[in-house]
This record gives sequence, C-alpha cells and structure tokens, in this order.
Amino acid sequence: MKSNTWTIIKKEFARFFGDRQLLFTTVIMPGLLIYIIYSLMGTGIQKMINDGANDVVTMRVENMPESLAPVLNTMDSSLVVVEQPVSEADINQLEDKDINAVLVRFPKNFDEVVIGKSEEVSEVMPNVEIYYNSTNNASSRVYMVMSTVLGNYGRTFTVNVPQEEGQRFDQATDESIGAMIWSKILPMLIIMMLFSGVMAIAPSAIAGEKERGTIATLLVTPMKRNELALGKIVSLSGIALLSGISSFVGIALSLPKMIQTEGGSDMGVNAPDAGILAFHYTTSDYVALLLVILASVLIMASAVSLLSALAKDVKSAGTMVTPFMMVVMLAGILPMMQDGASESLVTYLIPFYNAIEVMTAVFSHELAWTPVVVTLASDVVYTGIAVWGLTRMFNSEKVMFAR
Repeated sequence: MKSNTWTIIKKEFARFFGDRQLLFTTVIMPGLLIYIIYSLMGTGIQKMINDGANDVVTMRVENMPESLAPVLNTMDSSLVVVEQPVSEADINQLEDKDINAVLVRFPKNFDEVVIGKSEEVSEVMPNVEIYYNSTNNASSRVYMVMSTVLGNYGRTFTVNVPQEEGQRFDQATDESIGAMIWSKILPMLIIMMLFSGVMAIAPSAIAGEKERGTIATLLVTPMKRNELALGKIVSLSGIALLSGISSFVGIALSLPKMIQTEGGSDMGVNAPDAGILAFHYTTSDYVALLLVILASVLIMASAVSLLSALAKDVKSAGTMVTPFMMVVMLAGILPMMQDGASESLVTYLIPFYNAIEVMTAVFSHELAWTPVVVTLASDVVYTGIAVWGLTRMFNSEKVMFAR
C-alpha cells in the first residue's frame, strides 16, 4: 500500500515538475508578481508622499506675530516666508495655480490674545485666514504643516472661519477638483474595460484552434503562414477595435451627464451636497481619447494573441494572460499615486502605461499633442513587432503542435 502511495506521489510530482509552464505559473510567478507589484506600488506611494516636497513654496504673511516669526522661518527648508499684505490678486494667482504659495492673514492682535497680554476682552475670537490650493501638492503640504503649528497654540483663536458669505480658503476650482478626481479613476476603469473586451475574443481564436485541432487544417492549406498570422491578428484587432469604439462612445455619452443637473444646467462642486463634478472637455480631448483607445486595443489584441499562440489550450492561455492582466491593472492604478500626467516623453514609449498617461492628461486638462503622437507611433511599432512574432510562431511546428 505504501509503495502504491509513493508511486502516485512520484507520478504527480513528475507531471508537475516536468511541465515548465505549470511550474512557472504555480511556483515562480506568484512571488515574482507580488515582488514587482508591491515594489512598484511602494515606489509610487513614496513618490506621492514626496511629490512637491522639494518645490519652493512662498508663504506670504500679513501681520506676522512676533511669537510665530522664528517658528515659520525655520519650519521648512523649501519654504520662503515673506511678510507682506495678502491681496486679492495674490488669491487669484493661487486659484489659477500660477504660484506655489500659501497666503496667511493674521489678526493684528494675535500675540496679545494668544499670549494673554491684552487687557481688553473681546467676545469674538480672532480668526486666522489661510488661503491655499488643495490640488497643488506643495501648497496643500504647507497648509497642513501650518495648521499643525497653529494647533499647538490652543483654542484662543479660530482658523478659516468665513467672515462673509462666499469666502473660500481652498482656492481649488470646481473644474480642477473634478479633473483631479476623475484623472485618477477613469484611466483605470477604461483600460480594464478594454482589456476585458480583448480577453473575450483573443484566447479562443488561436489557443482554441490548437485545442480543437483545427489549427493543423489551417496550416496545411495552400497559403503562406505569414498570411494566416496576418489574417488572424487583423481580424482580432478589428473585432477588438469595435470594443474600443463602443467604450469610447459610452465615455463620450456619459461625460456630459456627469456635468449637468436635472434641469440641464452646469453645476459645480464647491457645494458638497451637489454630488456632481463640473469639468468640461473639448473636441481635441475626445479625439485624443479615441485615438489612444484604438491604439491600446490594437496592442492589447496583439499581445494576447502572442500569449495565446504559446498556450496549449484556452485554459492555459487564460493562465498565461493572468500576469499580463495584473501588469495592466498596475498601470491603471499608478495615476492614483501621482500628480497629473508625466512630462517625460520617455514615459510615452512604455506600452499600455503610455495610454494611461495620455488619458490622465486628457481628464486633468493637461493635453499636449506631442505625447499623444509619441504614444500612437510607439504602439503602431509594437503592434508591428507583435505581428512579426506571431508569424514566426505560426512557422514553428514546435509551438503550434506542442503538447
């Protein structure tokens, strides 16, 4: 009995360790993927934390208290403290994100009230006004530090209590807030939606042929195998493009609904109960979005076709595509850890991630056509390489008839 049990164990071990693909996907791939994904996420989170930390920020202070001057002047090495009145022009610059700044307006009797030197008792506590822009990482960071410093002084004064109707201390606009939120969410949703469409058709088109045995019939027909490969990838790309167009139409039709009230008028987000984010997109934004969606679907279909050709059957193709899916998911998550789209053109040479960056630029109103052109050109080149690789696979009987 023990001998039979040991025979079964050896047989299963031999089957498992003899299948290099199964060994890789079961033993090596999980740890490798976790290491890569967690390392990249850690790098992204660290970048998000440090983003803006080295930017020089100007703090313009009106009525600087003597007790706070030494603290503010040594609070941050990248902070430049300037004692001058805070004007409406300064506040407007902050709203337009023209400056990395925090504007602070102290009451004239701040020291007297806080330290207790004043003999007069006022029924109204003095109010400190701090103007900042929450969509600017540097400005937001200094605002939080300043709030912490003032918090150490106790409750003898108030901070950012509106003194008149409509007074705003956070100068981020409705449009910038909406753009910031959706530029971190929509790229991930779109790229995953596109990938799901490709996954629905590509594995069965090639690996399914191998599993059913019909690939042999195709290979012995009087046609060149590069013609077969080209026909496969063009047809798959065409069907996948329909999925991409459908995704684009859905996005184009849904965005106006997000920025309108029931009455059809535009509505902002300064009122927390509005529940609607106001941000407007131009024809150029929609054109760039359509082009990058189509290019992304092409390269996705090509990549999944390559993996499908390597697989023995549809199930194996699904297993092989899993790491690829996780990489695409990771690319979709990265915009959540950064402030806007990358300015480096090298970024737009990275497959899949370049599409994410362009989408981020579109939704954050930072569209520039040079990155779009670089993305489209690189994706066309990668698709051509994938077509060449698939042709080579169809020419290899070892790949086509692997068991």
